[in-house]
Amino acid sequence: MATLTQAKRIVVKIGSALLVGRVSGALRQEWLASLAQDIAGFRAKGVDVVVVSSGSIALGRAVLGLGLTELTLEQSQAAAAVGQIQLARAYEQHLAPHCVIAAQVLVTLEDSADRRRYLNSRATLGQLLRYGVVPIVNENDTVATDEIRYGDNDRLAAQIAVTVGADHLILLSDVDGFYSGNPNDDAAALRFDTITELTAEIEAMAGDAGSGLSKGGMKTKLMAAKMAMGAGCAMAITLGSPQNPLQTLLNGANATWFLPSVDPQTARKQWISSLKPQGQVQVDSGALQALRSGKSLLPAGVTAVFGDFARGELVRILHEDGQDLGCGLIAFDSVEALKILGCHTKRVEHILGYASRGALIHRDDMVFQG
Repeated sequence: MATLTQAKRIVVKIGSALLVGRVSGALRQEWLASLAQDIAGFRAKGVDVVVVSSGSIALGRAVLGLGLTELTLEQSQAAAAVGQIQLARAYEQHLAPHCVIAAQVLVTLEDSADRRRYLNSRATLGQLLRYGVVPIVNENDTVATDEIRYGDNDRLAAQIAVTVGADHLILLSDVDGFYSGNPNDDAAALRFDTITELTAEIEAMAGDAGSGLSKGGMKTKLMAAKMAMGAGCAMAITLGSPQNPLQTLLNGANATWFLPSVDPQTARKQWISSLKPQGQVQVDSGALQALRSGKSLLPAGVTAVFGDFARGELVRILHEDGQDLGCGLIAFDSVEALKILGCHTKRVEHILGYASRGALIHRDDMVFQG
């Protein structure tokens, strides 16, 4: 049975129903306070935490007096704009007593579909986590339309888990795991403790459209599980309504764990190796020694650049004698790389005319075999 005891970086997905009273439209303050306590407990142990939270529309519609009727796109976006301020403030206020800083990060599907924007999001989230901040991520409902929406926070949470290299993804749900059938209708339905492979049989058990216990909720959760497992991230579905839901899970609460066959780092390296190279960079012996000691590739160690590639694409890394040292995702496009090859990191901004990240290829984005 998987647990959170070995977690190093977790993503927690929270739905609107857990945060906001359906009828009152008010924030569930006591529950959020208990969640903040859980988050602070993980942070105190050195565990990175990212929260993917719904709730902005639910909070905003109450403020605007929109009731429980179905909203138009414009009404939803207006409610989100009002509610997002309240949502961010609520997390900030409940985490602050624990000396934990919260940050608001709003994303759309385009931010993961577009390579440059994905890399920017990854870099920003990574830097926030290095500062010890807890990012509160939500879909940017104020600008998102159907064409650029994730549409559900289960898959958004899985995408964020992949983006930040999380080892655990927790979906706080209205059900305590994945069942062989709808337990409300089928007394013989059994809850799975562990799932290691998403077979066609498992997928068929997700049921038809309807409540969170069926296709409307479980289908998207299985999609999230597939994405997470492919990235080496374990995922749990567990009941989110109890106070201190993360501590409750840590103490052995009912849950279904979807377990990957590899860890996040290995999965990322495998993914990088599967990409098609779009160019090459040639490095000197000094850079080779730095790479062998586990460091990133800096512009100063590059002697030549070949090919036409965009930022974030895969390039081969070659030594001056022709030895293939591996590959990596390059942080500059080919035009920029040519301008800064051989340059000290401090001169990069001066040469390019704008601030940029120092490493040509970061060690986390590299498969080194030299």
